[in-house]
Amino acid sequence: MIRTKIVELSTIEAAAYRQKLRNGKSGVVILRYDHAQPGLATINRRTGEPEPAANINLETFPLAAFREAIELTSGMPYSRRGPVQLSGVREKPEDEEASPEEVATVDSAEYEAIVKAYTNKKGELSYDLLNKDFIQFAKSSKIVADMVANGASESEIRDRILKVKLESLTGNPSLTDAQTQRIVEMLDEVSPRHVFRELNDEIRKMLSQAKP
Repeated sequence: MIRTKIVELSTIEAAAYRQKLRNGKSGVVILRYDHAQPGLATINRRTGEPEPAANINLETFPLAAFREAIELTSGMPYSRRGPVQLSGVREKPEDEEASPEEVATVDSAEYEAIVKAYTNKKGELSYDLLNKDFIQFAKSSKIVADMVANGASESEIRDRILKVKLESLTGNPSLTDAQTQRIVEMLDEVSPRHVFRELNDEIRKMLSQAKP
């Protein structure tokens, strides 16, 4: 399955992790030490709030516990990991599915390189460091400067920056646009905000300053 590391909850006696679900959504799974079945809630991408599965007992798995699980796993990178077994609790296989493309993404050298380069000592992706590094490259790149001067769109400039930086991190000159997009989407899933928000702001600033 594609999931984060396990975290310990304080709201209830339980552990939890964030997981990539089969429908393309993200969710958090809570494993109580005193309960045979895990509790699952999807994460609303717009609000960031948990949406417990229809069969979840909110007395056993309160919303506060799901919110704590979301907060504690925020920024933690996904990786391919085995099913979790905790005090006799084991998640059902049908909740473990992710698409072949998503599995290939987290297994890729490019995704691993970003996680390795920008993960802090707490095991969280440092989005500040990530954006700072990519912005520094954007400001110093002649290719980017030429694109800005020629009126390229924000998305064209961002995609070019991401592709070149990923290629430099991994030494892979044949990275496709589709691979780049899937990596960004996977990073975005665990980001407390849009992963390249600061980079996007900087690109807009560069385009605005270039206007006559």
